[in-house]
Amino acid sequence: MSDEEARQTFQRIRWSSNDGEAFCPRCGCLAVYAYASRPIWKCKGCNHQFSVTSGTIFASHKLPIRDYLLAIAIFMNGAKGHSALQLSRDLNVQYKTAFVLAHKLREAMASEVQDEEISGEVEVDGAYFGGYVKPANYKENRRDRRLAKNQNGKRRVVVIMRERNGTTLPFVFKSEDASVETIMNRVERDTVIHADEASHWDAFHGRFETKRINHSQAYSDGSACTNMAESFFSRLRRAEIGTHHHISGKYLAAYANEMAWREDNRRVSNGEQFGVVVAAALAHPVSRQWKGYWQR
Repeated sequence: MSDEEARQTFQRIRWSSNDGEAFCPRCGCLAVYAYASRPIWKCKGCNHQFSVTSGTIFASHKLPIRDYLLAIAIFMNGAKGHSALQLSRDLNVQYKTAFVLAHKLREAMASEVQDEEISGEVEVDGAYFGGYVKPANYKENRRDRRLAKNQNGKRRVVVIMRERNGTTLPFVFKSEDASVETIMNRVERDTVIHADEASHWDAFHGRFETKRINHSQAYSDGSACTNMAESFFSRLRRAEIGTHHHISGKYLAAYANEMAWREDNRRVSNGEQFGVVVAAALAHPVSRQWKGYWQR
């Protein structure tokens, strides 16, 4: 695919509601004209100049448009994520460029369910990530790393709300009990919640029909289970151990949202996933967190 063909692909996806014909992203005016010297348009209504990536998460890009399509295709091919180092080698760019680009894609993927509420049957659970403390060399100097006083304070818990046959919503907290209020706000009242025997989940009984499972006795008793939540944690754990090797606490939410998206779309073909992510990236506004490209 030439860069012009890639640009036309971006154009068809971004303005699919107008049969691929460009219109002003600022005022919505359909009357625009193209420049002959540069691949941009100008609105006849408000005189705004724009390109196929203006106002999107790819705004002010320096890489060729074709490289972004290739990056998304490669990124979607990883069942348990794709590391920025591997992406930098595939695209022949610096690691920092690939790191920023991958996080922009994660941000676009997470925006699909940013304000969504879930209902039906929802499984709730939490798992801790990060904060690894290396054991001392000599046995007599080793401490019980499970105790809070022997930890480094970097551990974070990912709390998942997973709707059966529906949406997966992950959140990151310092402790599992801090998630109760957030779950209350993102789950509709007629929901059936499945949770384990942790005491902080007792608050759900006053608002939802709540089914509990004691994992020391069984993982499923025919009525309650959190196996789908555990399936999400398995994917995230494999991504941490096998793909990224280390996930910083301040980026943990981004990786959790990526794995939630992959879990929700695991039955969708790679081609469809590619189309959805390209459309989400072109519909997403300019990122406030991820800016800049690091070539040169």
